Amino acid sequence: MAGGTARGILVRMAASAEQPDLRSRLHDVPHKPGVYLMRDRLNRVIYVGKARDLRKRLAQYFTPARSRLADLKTRALLDSVWDFAVHVVRSDAEAVLLEGKLIKEYRPKYNISFRDDKNFLQLRVNLDDPFPKFTLVRLRKEDGARYFGPYAHSGALRTTMEVLKRKYGLRSCRPRVPGEKDYRHCHDDIIKNCSAPCIGKIRPEDYRERVLQACAFLEGRSREIPEELEAEMSAAAKALDFEKAAALRDMISALRQTSKRERRFLRGSSLPAGGDLADDLRALGEALGLPKPPAIMECFDISNITSTHIVASMVRFRDGAPDRQAYRRYRIRTVGGQDDFASMAEVVRRRYGRLLAAAREEFPEAAEFSQEEASEAVGRLALPFAIRIPDLVIVDGGRGQLSSACGEFVRLGLRGQPVIGLAKEREEIYFPNDPQPLRLPHESGALQLLQRIRDEAHRVANGYHQLLMKRRVSESVLDDIPGVSHARKQALLRVFGSVERLRKAEIEDMAKVSGVGARLAREIKDALSGGRRA
Repeated sequence: MAGGTARGILVRMAASAEQPDLRSRLHDVPHKPGVYLMRDRLNRVIYVGKARDLRKRLAQYFTPARSRLADLKTRALLDSVWDFAVHVVRSDAEAVLLEGKLIKEYRPKYNISFRDDKNFLQLRVNLDDPFPKFTLVRLRKEDGARYFGPYAHSGALRTTMEVLKRKYGLRSCRPRVPGEKDYRHCHDDIIKNCSAPCIGKIRPEDYRERVLQACAFLEGRSREIPEELEAEMSAAAKALDFEKAAALRDMISALRQTSKRERRFLRGSSLPAGGDLADDLRALGEALGLPKPPAIMECFDISNITSTHIVASMVRFRDGAPDRQAYRRYRIRTVGGQDDFASMAEVVRRRYGRLLAAAREEFPEAAEFSQEEASEAVGRLALPFAIRIPDLVIVDGGRGQLSSACGEFVRLGLRGQPVIGLAKEREEIYFPNDPQPLRLPHESGALQLLQRIRDEAHRVANGYHQLLMKRRVSESVLDDIPGVSHARKQALLRVFGSVERLRKAEIEDMAKVSGVGARLAREIKDALSGGRRA
């Protein structure tokens, strides 16, 4: 009886609570595209929407004259709204992507679209295949392939892929390694839509270079195709072939939509950067039990998409913002094969071993670490920011990566170093010697700050891996020149830096490289100027 009475009191108290007047907050909302979240009295997200103009859209909800004209569903929603939040993005397409991601994350009861398992289209290409090809997919997997997207405009994406296939002769057949049998049932070569690497019409290295050029376009780093189509469109208009000009115009528009650089909101990057960094740092320090907000944070990520080039990145955030001058990129040297744990141990050892060595050089009279722990020594020294041990170290991964990093800190004498692991699947935070992970609310500024630094480390590591793969493909041109051994190839690249610079160099300068000579230099010059791409 008493319990029923208590429940009745709680119900009456909740019913008597007044709904806050949210109209006063409309003047703080910008006239920009973005996404808005509406919450009920229990702080649950009950609706997610997008708008080209956030203030105008929210005014339609909270202006009484307009809200009276709303349908029954919207009125029920407004009766339940106790708070709202907005997140500004750079374009309407970004708003669509972020809206879909947040609806899948929160599953609000007033949203119908996006609550199923449908996803936006993405492009997948595996550069480890003998003849890589692009395929349309809706789910991103950790399978070693490269992914582009997601794309909000599926029609523009499909048009773009048709243009890229014709431009670069990219194959679209199903077999992973096509052969002559598959060629007999294919007509793409006949209609000039494929370069037919399956029967040797193009060398594998040259075909791979074409795939990389298509990747460069999808990343927004190439304007060659739109410029060619614009010239063709102008010529068609001058010839009064307006139907062709209109088709080319639509094609150019689709290409620009697809190659436009937009934030993809992946790997936990639910929300764009925003809010008060000082408050986020303070909240992060409290959530992790740190003695003070982490002014300097460093995050590590391993990229082992292929076993050919295993690389790592270290990014540093200072007062919650990227300190790009302090970023570092690493090639893994001591690990054979794809081993994230051993790779993480190597980069942590190299990074903080160098910082400790720099501290000894900076304070040779006070930095004798033999009688005390290195952590105690560096803690009492006023080191410059460039060589200061960070307040927090973040490793991208779970218990395994964290354990490997902690082992190296112990070996270096940095036993008290704050370090955590951030697992991307559920955004769980792992602590050393603690089997229970910490989960912060998705909307908390502390978690969003960790996600931003983790995603930045991931971007830098993937970018470095792609750069090395591109260099490897371009440098393979030298392997086909008779007389250029591996040692001579390395000597040439050390002097000139890249095949592109080598192509522009004079024969006399090539001949000065050790082991080359005038005759071989002339042969290299002839081979590189013979129309091959590097």
